[in-house]
Amino acid sequence: MVIKQLGRIPYLEALTLQESLQLAVQEGAEDHILILEHPKVITLGLNADQDNVIVPEDALIARGFEIHHVKRGGDVTYHGPGQIVGYLLINLRKNHGASIKRFVHTLEEALIQFLNAEYGLVAHRDPINAGVFIGTEKICAIGLSVSKGVTMHGFALNINTELSDFDAIVPCGLKTRSVTSVSKALNQPIDFQEASKKLGEHLARAL
Repeated sequence: MVIKQLGRIPYLEALTLQESLQLAVQEGAEDHILILEHPKVITLGLNADQDNVIVPEDALIARGFEIHHVKRGGDVTYHGPGQIVGYLLINLRKNHGASIKRFVHTLEEALIQFLNAEYGLVAHRDPINAGVFIGTEKICAIGLSVSKGVTMHGFALNINTELSDFDAIVPCGLKTRSVTSVSKALNQPIDFQEASKKLGEHLARAL
């Protein structure tokens, strides 16, 4: 498995890299995990409800957001500074029993263990909605697609994220849930680079 720490890069640049790596993994290359951060961007998955974007598109663009429709599962998601994004190019036919359900369960467990081991936070999964929660608040969104047995897209974990940016959308279509971050839960800023490094290590062991 290859893990790359890419820092902050534009969404479309990361999407192009994912597409090329997914093809390479389909052809026998090693699995890849990309750990990175994006400028402000709203993405809508294949099942997204446009009504879950609350602020008009021209107003979002004026506030510095990009908006993209993407071929992944899930609804509407926000990415932005202070959020660790993980893109997973994993061959499920070689690993994880060729089961996307099993893979998502393993990914959720790795994120839960990371939050507990590194920050003492007690997180949990939801029996209905993919992702990771602290209490009723969502701290990590997960949305994947699979082509020829290889995953693409991944997760978004709020570390120092500006949570007011989520006010532009209904995150993941969950109207009765709010969002949180590690910094909010601990009431202090988090070393983002260290968090990215440690999370990469946890994912490598789990996946």
